[in-house]
Amino acid sequence: MAGPEVSFTVPCYNEKDNLGPLVEAIEAQADALGLDYEIVITDDRSTDGSWEVLQRLAATHPRLRAQRFERNCGESAASFAAMRAARGRILVTLDADLQNDPRDLPAFFAALREADCVCGTRRQSRRAGDSWIKSVVSRISNGIRSRILRDPITDAGCTYRALRRECIEQVPFFKGVHRFLPILIGLQGFRVTEVPVTNRERRSGSSHYGVLDRAGAVIDMFAVRWMKKRMIRYSVTERIPPE
Repeated sequence: MAGPEVSFTVPCYNEKDNLGPLVEAIEAQADALGLDYEIVITDDRSTDGSWEVLQRLAATHPRLRAQRFERNCGESAASFAAMRAARGRILVTLDADLQNDPRDLPAFFAALREADCVCGTRRQSRRAGDSWIKSVVSRISNGIRSRILRDPITDAGCTYRALRRECIEQVPFFKGVHRFLPILIGLQGFRVTEVPVTNRERRSGSSHYGVLDRAGAVIDMFAVRWMKKRMIRYSVTERIPPE
C-alpha cells in the first residue's frame, strides 16, 4: 500500500500539555490544504505522562502514529527515528512545543517546487519579539557557524523544515545531527533554501535546550566541518556488463 503524501515528524520529551493542541493544529491546517498525511511522534522516554497522552490521542486521531524509546536518547535520535518511521514522500519536521506554526506550511510547499529541502528561518519574527541580548547572541552564533562551515542557512536553530524523503536516505546519524541536516543534505547535491516562519511563544512546559547543549553544538560543528572536507561525491557513468 502506498504511503501518504506528507509525514509530519515530531520529537517529544515531556510535552504532555502541548501534544493535544499540536495534533489538532497540524490536522486543521493539513485538512484545509487537502493533504494526504500522517503524524509521526517519537516519545523520547518522557517522564511527565506524554506517552499516556499519545495513547489516548491515537485512539481518536487515526492519522497519528506514535513510538516510544526504551530510554531517553535526545532530540536528534527522536527526530531521526520519526523520520525513519515516516512513510510520506515529503517530510515536515517540527517541534512539539507549539512554537512552530502549521499556518506556515503553504510557504514551505511553495518553496519545495524549486528545492529539495526548505528550512524555516525566524530572523524576522525574532527581531520583533526577542530581547536585544538574545538577538545578538543568535546573530553571533549563526555568524560563527556560517563562517566555519560556509553554510548559507541563517537560522541553524530552527528545526521547522520540509524535505523530500530521499534527502535523508544517505545522511549519517549522530547525536546533534538535527542541527546540521541542511548542510549535510546540501553536500549530497540537493537544493536547500529558506523561508521566513513565525516564532510563537511556548504555551506549556520549559525549554530543553541549555548551556551544555550549546557547548555540544560547537563540538559537533567542528566534526561536521571535518566531514565536509573529507566528503567526496562520485557518479558512475558506465558499467560492464550494463545493468
